[in-house]
Amino acid sequence: MLDTLDHLKPTDFPSIRRNRLDTLQVNLGYMCNQQCLHCHVDAGPRRTEIMQRNTMDEVIEFLRRQQISTLDLTGGAPEMNPNFMDLVSAATAMGVHVMDRCNLTILLEPGYEAYAGFLAEHQVEIIASMPCYLKENVNAQRGAGVFEKSISALRELNSLGYGHSEKLKLNLVYNPQGPSLPPSQAELEPAYKKTLLDRYGISFNRLFTLVNMPIKRFGSALLSRGEFETYMHTLKSSHRDQNLESVMCKSLVSVDWQGYVYDCDFNQMLGVGLGAGKGRTHLRDLMNNDISNSPIVVMEHCYGCTAGQGSSCGGALS
Repeated sequence: MLDTLDHLKPTDFPSIRRNRLDTLQVNLGYMCNQQCLHCHVDAGPRRTEIMQRNTMDEVIEFLRRQQISTLDLTGGAPEMNPNFMDLVSAATAMGVHVMDRCNLTILLEPGYEAYAGFLAEHQVEIIASMPCYLKENVNAQRGAGVFEKSISALRELNSLGYGHSEKLKLNLVYNPQGPSLPPSQAELEPAYKKTLLDRYGISFNRLFTLVNMPIKRFGSALLSRGEFETYMHTLKSSHRDQNLESVMCKSLVSVDWQGYVYDCDFNQMLGVGLGAGKGRTHLRDLMNNDISNSPIVVMEHCYGCTAGQGSSCGGALS
C-alpha cells in the first residue's frame, strides 16, 4: 500500500482550536468482516488489532470524569470486539448517548444474531454504511453480495423499530464511488428514502454524505492511478471557510484500540497524535484535563472536511 502521509504536509489549511469536548470517538479495533475500497481505516478480516478490556475500562472512566455526552463507536466492525456489549451497557447506564457505526452485514454473521436486538434495547443510534441505493454500485465498492445482506439487515432493524422514530435512530451513510465530492445531502436523501421504501419497504431517519479521505486504502489507490494531486485540487478548490466552525474535531477526540488519543479518526489512521503532533498522548493522561482551546493538528486531508457542503461524522456541515 502506498503511504499518503508525506503528500499531506506541509499544508496551508487554516489553523483551528478545539471547543468543549462532548464526543468521544472510540475505535474498538480494525478487524472487519468486510474489506471496502473506500475504507480509510484499511480494515478487514485479517486485521488483528482489537481493544482490550483494561483499555475499555479507561474509556468508561473517561466518560464518567469528563461527563462526555456522546460515545461514538467505530472500527473495523466495532461489534467484533468481544466486549462491545459491556461497553455499550456501561455507557448507557451513565446516560451517555451511544452511536454504533455499523456495516450492517455484521448483524447477519454467525454469533452476532442477537446484536440488533441488543442495540434496540439500549437505544443505540445506528449509523450504517450504504454508499448507494443501487445494488451494482454497493457491491462494486463493498464486495459481492453486500447489498443484499445490507437490505436484510435494514429490514431486521426496521422490524425492531429503527428508522420509524427519533427514539431508535437509523442513519445511512453515502460515499462517492471515486475521486469526487458527494452530491447535495439535502437533495440525495429524498431519493434514497423513496427508492428504499418503494423497492424494499425500508425506512430510515437521515442520510449522511461523506467525502472519501485521501488516506490509507483510498489514498493509496489514488496514488497508484496518478489521481492524488487532481483529487486534492478538487478538495482545496472547493474549500469553504464557513465549514471551519462545524468540523467534528472541534468537539471530538478519537481514541485508538490501544487508548491513544488523536484530533480525529483520520489523524489516527495517519499516526498523527493529539495537539501539535508531539508524540502520543494516552487517554489515561487526560482523565482530569480540560483540553478546550488546544490546537488541532491540520494537514492537507483536512480540506476533505471543508470542501463543498462540508463533511463530518454526522454528514454535511452546510
